[in-house]
Amino acid sequence: MTSKTLCRILNSNLFVNNSLVLRRYSESGKAVKTPLYDLHTKYGGKLVDFAGFLLPVQYSDMSVSASHLFTRTSASIFDVSHMLQTNVRGKDCIAWFESITPVDLKGMANGTSSLTVFLNNKGGIIDDLIVTKVNDETLYIVSNAGRLEVDKEHMSEASEVFRKRGKDVEIEFWNVNQRALIAVQGPKAVTAVQALTKIPLDDLTFMTSVEGFVVGAECRITRCGYTGEDGVEISIPALKADVVTEALLQNKDVKLAGLGARDSLRLEAGLCLYGNDIDETVTPVEANLTWLVSKRRRNEGDFPGADIILRQIKEGVNRRRVGIRMETGAPARKDAVLKNTNNSEIIGKVSSGCPSPSLGGNVAMGYVSETFKKIGTKLLVSIRGKDVPCTVSKMPFVPAKYYIKK
Repeated sequence: MTSKTLCRILNSNLFVNNSLVLRRYSESGKAVKTPLYDLHTKYGGKLVDFAGFLLPVQYSDMSVSASHLFTRTSASIFDVSHMLQTNVRGKDCIAWFESITPVDLKGMANGTSSLTVFLNNKGGIIDDLIVTKVNDETLYIVSNAGRLEVDKEHMSEASEVFRKRGKDVEIEFWNVNQRALIAVQGPKAVTAVQALTKIPLDDLTFMTSVEGFVVGAECRITRCGYTGEDGVEISIPALKADVVTEALLQNKDVKLAGLGARDSLRLEAGLCLYGNDIDETVTPVEANLTWLVSKRRRNEGDFPGADIILRQIKEGVNRRRVGIRMETGAPARKDAVLKNTNNSEIIGKVSSGCPSPSLGGNVAMGYVSETFKKIGTKLLVSIRGKDVPCTVSKMPFVPAKYYIKK
């Protein structure tokens, strides 16, 4: 089962009373076990092949909806070891990275992180990722499992171009057998982690990163996540992954969570899923991610697809990603058609959607013609052969709770 297939599963009509109804899936013998595989089976994880990795959709002790709500009120651990972790070293690593993204890495302080995108020459998004500027000669990158081979090839080819010009760039892709990655998310997440480390986490604000020891394991902790909640992602040596995770689970406020809750949490947070909400045919401007193109890079115009993206920033686009709310009824899923209420003209499509455990009703994201992007605009969405009223809504649907120290 590919990542795209699971996206369809998570965005198909598998929810009854906001709980995920699991079907039987054949597990490919090629699927890779993460360092936490034994722990997942121990705690009743219902495993599926996601992007070539065996990961839990949910656990036997809790529905997807309950796990989602627990994350919003306490803390959940998500195994995200399938994500590609990459280390880049060399005195030219910043120039190299800026040659394939629109981020102002040069202007970032050491120890800070940023969401950014790899771009193709048409301004399309090859992948979205988080980069940490460890220092002027070291970067740490986390990108999507579904784009693992694409990202490896893209980074390798770009670095080879630099090395042929006599530049100093060395890339190390961490294998899942070398390094695990867990996301601890929710209002009680950082307190739980703080009990296991001497790192002063009060000093670690949103999108900052530090190395240190957690339960004796040398880890990298980054204050970020994919849920809209406060929390951290912890990169752990594979052999220590169980130890760190089990130590966190000794806290009554911490539970394991799976892909089902991760998907609904990120959607409520208005965050994109690659392959659904963004892909190589979508630019940051169309995706409502123009803020990813930093001011300095706009002025210099030296990133891939800059001519197209800068023109779109100036002149506008024909479609735009928006939030969509439906108070009742079935959720709108990927590719559901969006229509003008006046004449039923097709004006866009849903890119992803699901029930909203936090708000009730349903939330979705989609692309609409530019004239229909205004918040409050009434639309129709086709669900099971019926046109259902919906409204263009502000995102995030649930306010973000990132830790920003004032």
